[in-house]
Amino acid sequence: MLPHSSDDVRGALYIVATPIGNLDDFSKRAEQVLRDVDYIAAEDTRHSRKLLNHFGIEAKLFSIHDHNEKDKADYVASLLDDGKNVALVSDAGTPLISDPGYHVVHALRAQDHKVLPVPGACALVAALCASGLPTDQFFFAGFVPAKSKARCDLFESWKKQSGTVVFYESTHRVYDSVKDVEKVYGDTAQLVLAREVTKTFETFLSGTASEILTKFDDDANQMRGEFVVMLHFTEENTDESEQEIKRILGVLLEDLPVKQAAAIAAKLTGEKKNGLYKMALEMQGD
Repeated sequence: MLPHSSDDVRGALYIVATPIGNLDDFSKRAEQVLRDVDYIAAEDTRHSRKLLNHFGIEAKLFSIHDHNEKDKADYVASLLDDGKNVALVSDAGTPLISDPGYHVVHALRAQDHKVLPVPGACALVAALCASGLPTDQFFFAGFVPAKSKARCDLFESWKKQSGTVVFYESTHRVYDSVKDVEKVYGDTAQLVLAREVTKTFETFLSGTASEILTKFDDDANQMRGEFVVMLHFTEENTDESEQEIKRILGVLLEDLPVKQAAAIAAKLTGEKKNGLYKMALEMQGD
């Protein structure tokens, strides 16, 4: 018997990952859990019904989506209280990762109900591990704003973010999003766009924002599909930024005490004052 199958436990919610494209990525455990549970809560019951029919799984479905999940939390809790097992699935990939389900899981955890993960496909992890960008630290931003001003403000805030930044984008906005990356970063960041991950036309595009835009202009087909966008500063650009900060500090230290120089440099560069204070002390020591 599979560990943590729905035959082992009663009154549990299973968070079940489903394929993001290639149906062979559907795990045996996920398939078995969906066969065994009493109910399946789906983001879109019509979409999930197609997957279940493909694998010959009969199930009682009900919907949990962005607009009803707070209300559905009590209903799911009542099913678990009755000893029923429920599986939560999204349209594709791992539920709750830029998909509905957080409010349900949060409420059930607060009531000490069993919530069990059944891991599998996740677009951001699949894309990141094949991107060639650093993976030791990354920040996932979900879907970015639709409006350019809000998007640029968000991109600006990432300048203080260490590691690789990952976000999702649609075919209708990917060009404008990359254009805004270029507006905020110029060519100081490396981009990798993973398109249609695990699907027939899976493609990875790499380069600076301007290079990616040129590829879009040359072939409009490269803008079709669902995108995972990954952004990372290159080491060379980090060095250039640090040199500029040291130059500013050096000028200020000629006429100001360390604390005041660090405070003014923080306002000019957007860096943290404590870090600049330590840098200034090191510069004076040198």
